[in-house]
Amino acid sequence: MAIRKFAVTPGFEVGGTVFKPEQLAILGRIVGEDAKIELTTFKQLYIAMEEERLEEVQDALRGAGLQVLPAGFYTKSLIACHFCRGAEEAGLDVAKALDEVISGREVPSPLKIGFAGCALGTSEPLLKDIAVVKMKDAFDIYVGGEAKGLKAELAKLFMSGVKEEQVIPIVSRLIAMFQEQGKKKEKFGKFVERMTMESLRELSA
Repeated sequence: MAIRKFAVTPGFEVGGTVFKPEQLAILGRIVGEDAKIELTTFKQLYIAMEEERLEEVQDALRGAGLQVLPAGFYTKSLIACHFCRGAEEAGLDVAKALDEVISGREVPSPLKIGFAGCALGTSEPLLKDIAVVKMKDAFDIYVGGEAKGLKAELAKLFMSGVKEEQVIPIVSRLIAMFQEQGKKKEKFGKFVERMTMESLRELSA
């Protein structure tokens, strides 16, 4: 019997990415005892289950308010902070809109995008491939972070003083360039090095 894998996330509110007890109860009940549930490092649950029940299960999970996304070489749902400064000051609306645009886009290798509502960066944005950090009334965008391996790296500043309405177009263009010019299984940090920051800035302008 064919097994398929997909990702589930609750999205986020003030307080962070939080699964409600009733959502977990529905998830555990509907996927069946033979399914496997894996907790990922990017705040998603991976579900591996029999293919023939996939559509039924995914519809039920969406009905419970969960996001259902593809697993594998796709952009992951936005990895955000807890918005401890409050929804408006920390940019919750921007984060929600960005999440809707980026999640589930096919890319050469899995892409993690982080968001922090202030310079404290509790979501560890500089360890993500692309990071958006709110700085008072503007945003800084970083690229090329890498959390894994012995050669882990912090992301480098790509653009500063970005206006709210520019955040989604800039991040979307970075993803599009990676889709078009990235090599199969090439990590985003290596892609940035190969393309150079200067050329990426020119193409994103």
